[in-house]
Amino acid sequence: MRIGLVVDSACDLPPEYYRQHGLVILPITIRVGDREFVDQRDPQATLAFYRDHLTNAAHGETEAFSVEQIKQLFLQKLVVDFDFVLSLILASSRSPMFDHATQASLAILSEYKPIRAKAGLSTPFAARVVDTQNLFAGQGVLAVEAVRMIESGAPPNRIRERMEALIPQLYAYMLPNNLGHLRSRAAKKGDRSVGWFKYAVASTLDIKPVLRAYRNETGPVANLRHYDEGAQRCFEFIIRRIKAGLLTPTLCLSYAGDLADLDGMLGYRKMREVAAEAGVEVLTSLMSITGAVNVGEGALVFAFCAAPHDFA
Repeated sequence: MRIGLVVDSACDLPPEYYRQHGLVILPITIRVGDREFVDQRDPQATLAFYRDHLTNAAHGETEAFSVEQIKQLFLQKLVVDFDFVLSLILASSRSPMFDHATQASLAILSEYKPIRAKAGLSTPFAARVVDTQNLFAGQGVLAVEAVRMIESGAPPNRIRERMEALIPQLYAYMLPNNLGHLRSRAAKKGDRSVGWFKYAVASTLDIKPVLRAYRNETGPVANLRHYDEGAQRCFEFIIRRIKAGLLTPTLCLSYAGDLADLDGMLGYRKMREVAAEAGVEVLTSLMSITGAVNVGEGALVFAFCAAPHDFA
């Protein structure tokens, strides 16, 4: 059976991983002022966006692929290229993409048969849309596990069950750098979690919150002094989680900036050494335009599957 994997463009994985494993992307459109950008995970376009437009992006707009656009992608390509398609989508609490993809997957059921017949395919087509209940690097962790299972020959039902079992154990953490961007973005979306008073105090004392994304909820779990020290604390935390044992051998990390910056962060190289010794693959990527618009330049996100734990 030919199984395809679809993710939206907020899913943070390296570009070579997308190419090597044939992941299909549902783009997200970003509008900043009178400019429009389609996020298709192009690293050069992403860096150019960071350089030229990110300072104004907190007030930008993001737009998920519509139901009709997703439907046409399936009917024009996916129902012929694959027999089963699994879509791993950005947290439904943060984007309408999951709802759009679900509606589109149902709509194609009455239309795909003549298209497959014309291509000489008599077998049925099926699709499953999964709310990852997470974002950015968190989506990446699930996608890597899905790819591993697809390439090992696992059947669709087993892959879907594995995804559903991992979601309650999937954690993503973010260390923002630009609190002004984060507060402006939260205010635009009606999110009161970054209030003026908290923002003023944090900015004055150079305190950076650590935010956790877990099961469709995002909130602070720690406050760290200074970004550089905060990043070091995050890498030390990752090392402790790796030593405690991850539930999949994957750590995804994304950064809203030049990836060369990571090598200069205290604790980063040590974290990679510990991961390699433990057989954990570290997949580092440039954060998507979609992610950077929402969290600001310099944000660091990392994700893994693990048993329940505290950030400490």
